Amino acid sequence: MEIERKWMVTGWPEGLPMEEEFAMRQGYISVRPTVRIREEALAGGRTDYVLCFKSEGGLAREEIERSIDKELFEELEHKIIGKPLIPKTRRTYRLPDGSALEVNHVDAGQPTAFWYAEVEYPTVEAANAWQPAAWGLGAYLDQEVTGQPGQSMGAYWLQTRG
Repeated sequence: MEIERKWMVTGWPEGLPMEEEFAMRQGYISVRPTVRIREEALAGGRTDYVLCFKSEGGLAREEIERSIDKELFEELEHKIIGKPLIPKTRRTYRLPDGSALEVNHVDAGQPTAFWYAEVEYPTVEAANAWQPAAWGLGAYLDQEVTGQPGQSMGAYWLQTRG
């Protein structure tokens, strides 16, 4: 089960320690239900290839991820998807309460480029109780879009590549 809240943001957050950065490319085999592939290259480290399935839902939904090899990833990219994948950079920041803030810059340099941030939670109750202002992020995380139609990467895929 994936339980996360999402915000539209502008730029990287200031004053938080960055833990890691990934260069990613992702594409969609289907958006309803979500079936996605993603290449995740850790800065200075490994590259992973992931096949992901997500159920419908907003705050909480089922998510199944499986590692796949590069060969299968490339076959799915070229033979099944056949469209340019979405590039994005993700940076992870550790918050004082121990949770992680993941900030994504999508399609950098394109007219459609945008930024969003996510925080995952152990329970729905924890997600609903978490307040960005308590961690000095009230101004940064002021545009919440959790569960709003059209505010998913799948919707962006359809708008720009579909």
